Amino acid sequence: MSHTPVDRADPQTPHQDLHSELGALRGEHPGRARNPVIKVADLAWLEFEKPDLDRAEVFARDFGFAIAARTERELWLRGTFAGSPCMVIRRGQASRFVGPAFRAAERADLDRLARTTGSDVRDIAVPGGGQAVALLDPSGFPVRVVHCAELLPALPEQQPLILNTGTEHRRTNATQRPPREPSRIQRLGHVVLETRGFMRALDWYLDTLGMIVSDFLFLDGQRRRGPTMAFIRCDQGSLAVDHHTLALHLGPGTGYVHSAYQVTDLDSIAAGGEYLAERGYKRSWGIGRHIQGSQLFDYWRDPDRFMLEHFADGDLFSCDLEPGWAPMSASGLAQWGPPVTRDFLGASPSPAKLREVMSALRGDNELDPARLLGLMKAMSS
Repeated sequence: MSHTPVDRADPQTPHQDLHSELGALRGEHPGRARNPVIKVADLAWLEFEKPDLDRAEVFARDFGFAIAARTERELWLRGTFAGSPCMVIRRGQASRFVGPAFRAAERADLDRLARTTGSDVRDIAVPGGGQAVALLDPSGFPVRVVHCAELLPALPEQQPLILNTGTEHRRTNATQRPPREPSRIQRLGHVVLETRGFMRALDWYLDTLGMIVSDFLFLDGQRRRGPTMAFIRCDQGSLAVDHHTLALHLGPGTGYVHSAYQVTDLDSIAAGGEYLAERGYKRSWGIGRHIQGSQLFDYWRDPDRFMLEHFADGDLFSCDLEPGWAPMSASGLAQWGPPVTRDFLGASPSPAKLREVMSALRGDNELDPARLLGLMKAMSS
């Protein structure tokens, strides 16, 4: 019996055309500003308002946060790494995302930013003290750039499991029994925001905060109109940092999509997910591995319907890598894992969603019928 030879020199995958190592075409967006006002070092924390801080604290502990501080009106959450808190939740009449806070590389950056934008440097009530400049991005999100006077000390870590591979046997005469406990959060990784004014918002973060693009996504057949999503990282020169600290995408709404928090490893993600499921929380999508950023991921909804992600093993890029370009599609969100859910995509029809779309199409923004149809096609492809 004859067999057809198989060429294994160049293996193909179902997502071969979705990886974005291919760069920009002539004249496309460079993905960075020539002379930004400052260069932020990282995402510091996210700010929310919720009416029930007790319920928020229960979920926070179950999800794997530690409590940095708690008062009658504020709940500060943190990870195990030394540094700033990950999140502050203030008591409010309704549940809402307020905005992100970015960490200045040095205190002098606050003065430079304040002079350029006509803002003030003010003291802020963060654990350990600090100062901030309050800005407003083109989408209307309040954005703080902060410098903390004191860093929170490190907490005990959830240790990664010792793994055996086919050729390397690091664990012998010992079993593998990861505890069923919350995935211990190490740090805040990134936030994803939806905006009707994608290009204006993108350029603002590059020009004002000195961030740089790791990957652009564009709509099929509409590349000439420019990208509709950007994965954006901080620029710390030769120091490799997270593939994205902020992601922006064009859509009919303006708001929070999800935020991501690093944990130790895949077993931490999986065991922590079992812990959450046993307590009645709803998984939005996972477990899988992304394409842009390569993270292992698992997405959950908190009691207020905000989406949060556990992640591990993400890509780290230095300033030398230029942006990649790839078509936007639902199947291009993961290399492996279960099919992406409608809940994750925010694609479930509702009267509120329809009103949001109609308002966007009538407004002065970057969403038009062709863009909307392209987005709908991408989310079903």
